[in-house]
Amino acid sequence: MLKKIVFTGGGSAGHVTPNIAVMNELNQNDWDIYYVGSKEGIEKELVEHKGIPYHAISSGKLRRYIDWQNITDIFRVVKGCLEARKYLKKVKPNVVFSKGGFVTVPVIIAAKTLNIPVIIHESDITPGLANRIAQRFATKIFTSFDEATTHFPPGKAKALGSPVRKEITRGDKKRGMEFLQFEESRPVLTVMGGSLGARKINETIRAALPRLTEKYQVVHLCGKGHTDETLKDQPGYRQFEYVNEELPDVLAATDTIVTRGGSNSIFEFLTLHLPMLIVPLTRAQSRGDQILNAESFQEKGYAAVLEEEQLNEDTLHDALQSIEDNRNDTIAQMKTYMAENPLDLIIKELYVYH
Repeated sequence: MLKKIVFTGGGSAGHVTPNIAVMNELNQNDWDIYYVGSKEGIEKELVEHKGIPYHAISSGKLRRYIDWQNITDIFRVVKGCLEARKYLKKVKPNVVFSKGGFVTVPVIIAAKTLNIPVIIHESDITPGLANRIAQRFATKIFTSFDEATTHFPPGKAKALGSPVRKEITRGDKKRGMEFLQFEESRPVLTVMGGSLGARKINETIRAALPRLTEKYQVVHLCGKGHTDETLKDQPGYRQFEYVNEELPDVLAATDTIVTRGGSNSIFEFLTLHLPMLIVPLTRAQSRGDQILNAESFQEKGYAAVLEEEQLNEDTLHDALQSIEDNRNDTIAQMKTYMAENPLDLIIKELYVYH
């Protein structure tokens, strides 16, 4: 008889893609898979695209600041708890797996009232508000960073690393170079600014192109609506809003990467042993989690870090030169990271409830 698992997580792709990575590795002959998310979040499209049954509930935004909507959102959360409880009673899952985001709080509370085990995975060094609330209702908590375990009750949290989707490790360099129409004899610099807050990175990369293309062939993933048509024929430069199916091949062709400090992405690059320059979102743009993620990677010898406030053509050039000077040491340090993919460890943990 198939066991049942309900996934939940939403609000950003970072709360969804790790769930999808875990779903992809669960044996379909062992599990029936369901997903609970918000009515209009990015998770709905991503999950339904995979053909997973999706159930939407009401959810309020969890804010750390005073806002009159905090009052009305309390009622949305209560409504979401009732909706989630009704759905969980119908599905009767053996376990709930949560990746965070405000939509998960009603699901986790509802699961607790029904005595359904709940596993939470926290990606960042400091938990988001949703996981701070949900931790008291969780059966187990797994984290990407060792440092994150200190923010949870003693004995409840365990550092496993970040679940990296296995398809990202199956890229082919030759296919990547053919897709990019690049020469195999020259190194490739890939820039991933993200869809939000990418403007400063995009502007700096484009201003620095004459110097960058002396050394690198540059792949620029610049975010939706941020391509520059005046540069479409620039030698040694390829720009895309984003790449999807081709991303594993592009990363296989990449020698060095410039990235934001999102946990899921930097753990993917760590797994691929890709030397990286992390330019985290500023505290004005975020709650500061990317800064802490970046500092942790820098301390462990996995990455170089350049704060956005300090980013310009010269500091970018100097940071990239430092990465090249220390490339062998960085890759050697990256290879000391977990021998077993945390994704496999999470799958093993889930089978405890099978």
